[in-house]
Amino acid sequence: MSYHTHLSKVDKVMARLVKRYPLKPIRPAMNPLEELVGSIISQQLSVKAANTIAARFIGLYGTRMPSAARIVKTPVARMRKCGISNAKARYLKNVARAFLKGHLNRTHLMRMSDAEVHTRLLAIKGVGPWTVEMFLIFALGRPDLFSPGDVGLQNAIRARYGKEPTPAFMKKLSARWAPYRSYACRYLWKSQDNE
Repeated sequence: MSYHTHLSKVDKVMARLVKRYPLKPIRPAMNPLEELVGSIISQQLSVKAANTIAARFIGLYGTRMPSAARIVKTPVARMRKCGISNAKARYLKNVARAFLKGHLNRTHLMRMSDAEVHTRLLAIKGVGPWTVEMFLIFALGRPDLFSPGDVGLQNAIRARYGKEPTPAFMKKLSARWAPYRSYACRYLWKSQDNE
């Protein structure tokens, strides 16, 4: 059963969102470093602010995401001029070093289970649960992730379901969406114009 059919069948709110917002299937990203950098930049920011800062960051290097080696060599002060905090600049360097040392590469990440990816990424200072969840959804294309700490999702649940997004309510609600919770998240973000 397809994700849109399943979600429409198990949830009336999702059925309306599926009808209103056609979404393409999730595909793994070709450049996991780029996705992880984007997730770190996006931490605790609105989508608009994160996109602006990410564009400035890429602009430091031209028109494309830099290599891990270039990120490591970039002075923190230069990153700060893009609107990246000192802490996030250090986190970006930590992630870039992990790629340079071979701890992270696309082939290995694609073969790892969700739990293994969590363990590997959480070992890097500056990478927390939300960043890992976004990475699993958007970089690795995993179909069944839910991010209970995501403020955008909480706001969308509040707006679409008319209930406070308590941990218990979100757990119960998201359980019905399995095995397509990542798609449900994307529909909810889309409904808030936050995808």
